[in-house]
Amino acid sequence: MLKLDNVHVAIGGTPILHDISFALEPGAATLLVGRNGAGKTTLLRTIMGLVTLARGKIAFDGDDITRQPGYGRTRLGIGYAPEDRRLISAFSIEENVLLPLLAQGRSAADQRATLDIIYDLMPQLAVLKDRPAGSVSGGQGKMVALGRALATAERFIMLDEPFQGLAPALALDYARTLRRLKEARSDMTFLITESSPDLLAGVADFEMVIERGSVAQPVAFEAA
Repeated sequence: MLKLDNVHVAIGGTPILHDISFALEPGAATLLVGRNGAGKTTLLRTIMGLVTLARGKIAFDGDDITRQPGYGRTRLGIGYAPEDRRLISAFSIEENVLLPLLAQGRSAADQRATLDIIYDLMPQLAVLKDRPAGSVSGGQGKMVALGRALATAERFIMLDEPFQGLAPALALDYARTLRRLKEARSDMTFLITESSPDLLAGVADFEMVIERGSVAQPVAFEAA
């Protein structure tokens, strides 16, 4: 599914990721854990094409996507929910969810079908769909970011710290949504960064540890 070979990344001349090499199992959920500053967000942004490699290779289904821009990777069926949500405040919830499909010029029928799938999985978004994104809580914004990622995530989705800043009840609700998603989409591959891995019991299949910009190979996930 996704394979990284000898990936190195530097930002502003400072090395951030070092010799990253791993492969993700198709249809599995892999949890990426590490301390703040270990390189989790940079790694996801690199996979999404938002950060340029110093050297190395990224392959998706055997095809080299190392130089593929971010918008090209969404067309391959990759979805990404960043830690800071990145919603457009003046747009409605529904408009934010549809934004990547609009950017791709997808038909109205395709947009409607995608929304139906997302709203079936996340009914709370259907209730909020006409509200401006700037009026929702942080937890609700995380759900909107997940919905937007699902709009393009036909095969692979990356979630960056999905539970960060959420109240316990909202974190549990988000975790339940992820479990429903995994059950409904057994073909979907997940890469999730998280500091509270126990919330992903029932979702995560593998765990990788990142430390000082280096990643250990995935191992079977075991909740504490």
